[in-house]
Amino acid sequence: MNYRNVRYRIFFLALLILLGAHTLCAQEEPQQPAQPQEPQPQEPQDNPYDSTPKPAGQALPPFDLFGVFGNPADLQPDYTPLTGMLNAGLGFPQVRHSYWVPGIGFSSSVSSNLFYPTSTSSWYVNNYVSGNLSLLEAWSRSQLALNYSGGGSFSGNGTEGNNFYQELNFAQSFLLNRWIVQIADSLSQLPQSAFGFGVGTNLGVPGVGGSLGPTIPGVGNNFVPNQTIFSGYGPRISNSTVAQATYQLTRRSSITASGAYGILHYVDPGNTDTHSVFASLGYNYKISKKDTIGVFYQFGSYHYPGNPQAYGSQTVSAAYARKITGRLAFSLYGGPQFTSLRVPVGTTSSTVNAYASAFLSYALERGGIGGFYTHGLSGGSGVLTGSILDQLGFSASRRLSRVWSANANVGYAHNRTVISSSGTASNPSYDSWFAGVGIGRPIGRDFSFSLSYSANFETNNPGCSGPACGTSSTTSGQFVTVNILWHPRPFVLP
Repeated sequence: MNYRNVRYRIFFLALLILLGAHTLCAQEEPQQPAQPQEPQPQEPQDNPYDSTPKPAGQALPPFDLFGVFGNPADLQPDYTPLTGMLNAGLGFPQVRHSYWVPGIGFSSSVSSNLFYPTSTSSWYVNNYVSGNLSLLEAWSRSQLALNYSGGGSFSGNGTEGNNFYQELNFAQSFLLNRWIVQIADSLSQLPQSAFGFGVGTNLGVPGVGGSLGPTIPGVGNNFVPNQTIFSGYGPRISNSTVAQATYQLTRRSSITASGAYGILHYVDPGNTDTHSVFASLGYNYKISKKDTIGVFYQFGSYHYPGNPQAYGSQTVSAAYARKITGRLAFSLYGGPQFTSLRVPVGTTSSTVNAYASAFLSYALERGGIGGFYTHGLSGGSGVLTGSILDQLGFSASRRLSRVWSANANVGYAHNRTVISSSGTASNPSYDSWFAGVGIGRPIGRDFSFSLSYSANFETNNPGCSGPACGTSSTTSGQFVTVNILWHPRPFVLP
């Protein structure tokens, strides 16, 4: 595969799906603008398979300056299935108009970073200039949401060079009688690891951001290529595509079939590229209005171009979720994971580990909190040929005043070799974490400003002892990032 063209293929795919959706829905009656009326309290509907439009727009928009959203209190329940590969959200608001909005962004990051061995200075500046696009188009039985940012990154003292920079989140969903079909894609082309990139600002968030950036169901952390080892140097392309279909068996039960394909490609030599494929089949059962249980079987594989090693995994997991529209989305997974190796390590060609995953999103009156945890087999982050990954993250946001808001983010990851071999230096482990705080505010209707401070740390344990082994080492970096975004008023789509 020619990875130099992968960014164009993904973006053109999004455009083709958009055009196809227009064709499929050309016979539908166009949505009419909502007439002004006194808002009435509504009880969320239990059945997401009726004909009522349920576009995946911005969850809980803080304000609606442009009249594209309906009453924020009239949220529709999230219909993302428990045993799929996408994370559920807090709900979908009514949308008065489909729209698109372009924008321009500029970011400057002043860094003290020791992760780049070619650096001749302890401080350097990286600048990012991007064009941004957010789009939301909703019909009676389908919706399209897209956030994209693309441009260039320019290093102030040659540490990372000049690189193309882009990020894309895309989702298309269809509600067809008893079926829910969802397609999602997450793409990034960055000059460094995505783990903690741009934290606390809009730099790491594609699109125009704010209330006009459509909320898109996130790809589950297990299916996004692992980039949690900072020692994987240089620019890289990461992409994860998910397709899933859910069929409603009864009012309470449904089945979900899912598939995902991921790549992690490093532009510079010296790192390990990864290809990953996943397939799963799950059963969902709603035990109450707010609680769902399920079980699924999942197959996964990891391949490394030019390397004979490959891993296959089989996972059987129980699942539980609790959803309160506009307030809480929580899911929990756990079960055994059976891993096989194409090339045995010593005499070991298979192993059994635990699989676990959790996701939380909780809305507060003036902000919200979120978190996740995952444990299981991963691709190795470009440094290891496969790894057992423990990763967790936490975020919190709060509105300080009418215009100012603040956020805090923490992430941690531990990577170790899949199979430990005695008497060699082949059992390294890596502990990586980041922490950041940021503030931001809109400036009028067209600009937004954000400022953040973050720090990255990594400890490398060589995993052996003796004169042939190295010693543990710790590296760190600090970042101060300023981000400014401009966008016009949204353009309403017919």
